[in-house]
This record gives sequence, structure tokens and C-alpha cells, in this order.
Amino acid sequence: MKKSVITILLLVASIGGFLIFFNPKTVSNPTQNNSDALNTPQKWESKVDDQASVTVTVTPSDLRAESGEWKFDIVMSTHSVELDQDMTKIAVLIDYSDNEYSPVRWKGAPAGGHHREGTLIFASIAPYPQDLKLNIKNIGGVQRLFSWILVKKIKNNPKNNFNF
Repeated sequence: MKKSVITILLLVASIGGFLIFFNPKTVSNPTQNNSDALNTPQKWESKVDDQASVTVTVTPSDLRAESGEWKFDIVMSTHSVELDQDMTKIAVLIDYSDNEYSPVRWKGAPAGGHHREGTLIFASIAPYPQDLKLNIKNIGGVQRLFSWILVKKIKNNPKNNFNF
């Protein structure tokens, strides 16, 4: 009797161990979640410009084609220059055809001080551009140019140059 109880316990422990270590994981099918991927905001690379004793970091937070407004988070830091610029007057967005677009508003810290951050907001551009540049002039007396590629080109396919 004692041997059969031990045998049963060992058998149950073996089956339990097998199920724990060799349990098949559910693998999601990428095509099933395709609509979720299209609705998920893309993470854009932050760009940093460190000139004339001022560090300016720009991170796009929304550049989706279907968005009505495109937003850029901006952080400025210095210990020697007054950050008193009107951001809506010194910044322009430039598309791949060199068309310039002025911001519609600045939402953030008011002019002044040595540390400032906020969001620069533009109307979205149609048609959706291949790339974008954000030109910020006259912070510390210099021009700062930040750029992002929005649409990747497909190699060796002259009929369809863009991968949306």
C-alpha cells in the first residue's frame, strides 16, 4: 500500500512537472492583430541639438496620417541663455517638397527661464509626406533642424516606392 501511494504521488508530480515545463504557449497570429497595430501610435525617435549652450530635445508624439494635429514634445535647457522665444513664431515644419507650415499653437511653459518644455502643435499635412523637418530658429542665436523619415521606400520596386 505504501509503495502504491508513493508511486501515485510520483506519477502526479511528474505529470504536473511536465505540464508546467512543456505547456504549449499560445502564439498570436500577426495578421489577426493587424488592425490593432494600425491604431497603435508609433514611437518616434527623439532628436537632440546641443548648440550655443542650449540643449533642445524634440520628440514627435503624434504624426499619424489620420490625426488632425501633429504634436512635437519639446524640452529646452540652458544655464546661460534666456528661453524667451515665442515658439509659434520661430518654428516651422517642412515637408519633402520644401513647403513650410507654421504651428497652430504652443502648449507648455511660457516664455522665460532656463528650463522650458511643452508641445508644439501643427495641423496635419496632406498628402502624407515621405519625411519631415522641424526647423527651430534663434534659440541661442542658432538654427536647429530636426528630421524624421515617415515613409520607408521599398527597394527594387519602381512602381511602388512607399511602404505604408
